[in-house]
Amino acid sequence: MSQVDTAPSQPSTDGDVSLPMGTFDEEGNYIPRPIIENDLGGVSMDEAYTATMVDVDDGQMVEGTVVKVDRDEVLLDIGYKSEGVIPSRELSIRNDVDPSEIVSLGETIEALVLTKEDKEGRLILSKKRAQYERAWGKIEEIKESEGVVSGPVIEVVKGGLILDIGLRGFLPASLVELRRVRDLQPYVGRSLEAKIIELDKNRNNVVLSRRAWLEETQKEQREEFLDNLKPGEVRTGTVSSVVNFGAFVDLGGMDGLVHVSELSWKHVDHPGSVVQVGDEIQVQVLEVDLDRERISLSLKATQQDPWQEFATNHRVGELVYGRVTKLVPFGAFVQVGDGIEGLVHISEMSAHHVELPEQVVTPGEELWVKIIDLDLQRRRISLSIKQAAEGGVVAAEYQEHFGEHAYDTEGNYIGPTGELDGDTPSDGQEAWAEYYANTDPNAIPPGGEPPAAAGAAAEGAVADEGAVADEVAVADEGAVVEAPEA
Repeated sequence: MSQVDTAPSQPSTDGDVSLPMGTFDEEGNYIPRPIIENDLGGVSMDEAYTATMVDVDDGQMVEGTVVKVDRDEVLLDIGYKSEGVIPSRELSIRNDVDPSEIVSLGETIEALVLTKEDKEGRLILSKKRAQYERAWGKIEEIKESEGVVSGPVIEVVKGGLILDIGLRGFLPASLVELRRVRDLQPYVGRSLEAKIIELDKNRNNVVLSRRAWLEETQKEQREEFLDNLKPGEVRTGTVSSVVNFGAFVDLGGMDGLVHVSELSWKHVDHPGSVVQVGDEIQVQVLEVDLDRERISLSLKATQQDPWQEFATNHRVGELVYGRVTKLVPFGAFVQVGDGIEGLVHISEMSAHHVELPEQVVTPGEELWVKIIDLDLQRRRISLSIKQAAEGGVVAAEYQEHFGEHAYDTEGNYIGPTGELDGDTPSDGQEAWAEYYANTDPNAIPPGGEPPAAAGAAAEGAVADEGAVADEVAVADEGAVVEAPEA
């Protein structure tokens, strides 16, 4: 677009006649040039007036002098029949600015003609649009040459930042750093470099990427970092971001991803339940993709595998104590360790036929089960309630709980060998008493003999218990009968 000078053209006849502009007083007020008689020489009034006028059209670039600064607008003298008006919203690409911070009296600026004459007969100008026009040409050249733009961050908007690069450039939050940044407010006022990744003049749309610039400038450092990173290594890093599918960890040079499946040996509903931004953790390098510059990490690989630990400390045939976690049509899942669940198939719930698992157990119920199969590779444990009732070897951790004195050398339960503190029962006795109070009275205690082998002992025990019961009952009845006579 054409440029329009602020100084009026110099009409001349036989000699040059100077037509100076007005002046400003000490307070900055504009004083028009005084008109005195016979100062036009041989030029007619119409010729002199026409010589001072400039011709403007909508969309034209003009240049003029700031002659007034108000809170809502700025007046610009471009040599037209009246001063041009620049509304405050058309002064800057920044929002809600103070006009006095953008321009000053006597300053020469460029503006673009928005409306040659509005409803009130005013010439409406825009300094912001003029700035756009100048900047677009430069921005297009930079985009073509794959160059870099820089400018201060002037605003935080939904989804990113606005940079002043001569016009409003949008920098998405995901492209501010090499990893996503949650708090963008600290960037306001900072000057950032970025690459132009999208340009649409019709929509006045400029999209920037600082991450692309960082990747380009740090390429050599990243390549060196990746070359020195080997699968199997254990590194210490800081959690930089938590997303639905995992967590990103800053290893000191680049970020690696710990997928949700590699966060814990247990089931993870959301990564945020395991790690938080800022946590310092140890991770194992699983894979380094040099071409895509991606690092796969594992947190659980640095921790003890609970399945391996369980398999090491237990064997098939042992009795363990567990809690029912879930019922399914074909059985029930029972938690027998931290993060370890086994399946009690419906056929292993009871010696009699069972139609539905809820006929035998309920979620939350705690009970003894026997390990009948342990598949570490497939991470599956088969359990049996039915066989637990037949007795067996109790796992070592429960022997310690109930007291080693209650088991033989093979781990079979043989009962307490005596009482502590006179008539005070031991912890083991109380535990077993509670267990039997909540189970089938005909069930054989864990670690006890099978029904066939223990028949005689059981009968003797029943006989003894019956005799004691009869004696107590008789004694009680006698006491009751004798009480009234007393």
